Amino acid sequence: MLLRLPSFVSRYLSFPLSICSFRPRNMYTAASTDDRISQQISHEKKQANHRFCSVSSHVTELLELRAEDPSLHVLFIPGNPGIILYYKDFVEALYELLGGTASVTAIGHISQTRKNWEHGCLFSLQDQIDHKMDFIKQEIRHTEVPLLLVGHSIGSYISLEIFKRVPEQVKYFIGLYPFLTLDKKSFKQSVIGKISASQALCVVLSSIIAMLGLLPSWATRALVRRSLGSLWSSTAVDATCTHLLQYHCMRNVLFLAMTEFIKLSEVPDWMFIRGKQDQIAFLFGIDDHWGPLTVFEEISKQAPDVALSIEREGHTHSFCCTEAGSIWVAQHVASLIKRQCQDTSGTSMVMPKDLNA
Repeated sequence: MLLRLPSFVSRYLSFPLSICSFRPRNMYTAASTDDRISQQISHEKKQANHRFCSVSSHVTELLELRAEDPSLHVLFIPGNPGIILYYKDFVEALYELLGGTASVTAIGHISQTRKNWEHGCLFSLQDQIDHKMDFIKQEIRHTEVPLLLVGHSIGSYISLEIFKRVPEQVKYFIGLYPFLTLDKKSFKQSVIGKISASQALCVVLSSIIAMLGLLPSWATRALVRRSLGSLWSSTAVDATCTHLLQYHCMRNVLFLAMTEFIKLSEVPDWMFIRGKQDQIAFLFGIDDHWGPLTVFEEISKQAPDVALSIEREGHTHSFCCTEAGSIWVAQHVASLIKRQCQDTSGTSMVMPKDLNA
């Protein structure tokens, strides 16, 4: 969910990363990313188109890679922060691993952008869900191409809500390190819940973060790099400096978190998940306080045919913040999509060269 912030809050607010899989029931899992695949993807990687569009009058930030003749469309929904540039390496790697046969779109959250397009307005979890539905109706609804949803953290919950609204259009859903329900035993969740519920604390914290953003760019980058560690990619560091260190963005991150804690106090919709379990896959991490293994175990009881995997390589919840994590998770997602296409059509999706060997 929440990304690691400078040291005074990073102890509690984290957005983790890495992956080795537990092999679920009859489920194909991707192998560990090796140097050959990483180098080949880096060499051949097509750059995502970064653009803005208007969705129901809200300025919306997108990353897109369009296939010439797509066999499917992957829509990626981020966690919180929903700053889409954090996922640039992941989106580009996924497109390459699918061999250019699928269009890939990543959509950011309202008002978690560099500029204060929404003039200080705050947007709830329900607002963000409605925003993604409006985007689908506007940009995707009338196409013949099957839609696959991929969500990270709270983006997994948002994706499930979309799936419930347009089940005839969504062919498959993959949740990465899903935040689906509260863990009352989690100390970190408890602390973040109390911070996000206090308007005064949110204003103070957002103001402090914004003050860091007023420093010279070289100083901000050095501070962020020192606080977050050397493993973070330059893409993630840049996104933190340009987007997260803005008052309006941080206020919306915390406001969204507050509404998440209210909504996710409810029990997940197990009836829907059971009814669509052959179209759902989840990837969990070790020691992830947003998607603990107790939820993994509950899903396996409630919907035993859902494809479940556990990442064990140490990328953790914030996979998008390092190149290695982005590539590993992209490889895992691509393998799930390929498997689903084989199961539903009996034919294999074309993959680039021998990346799938």
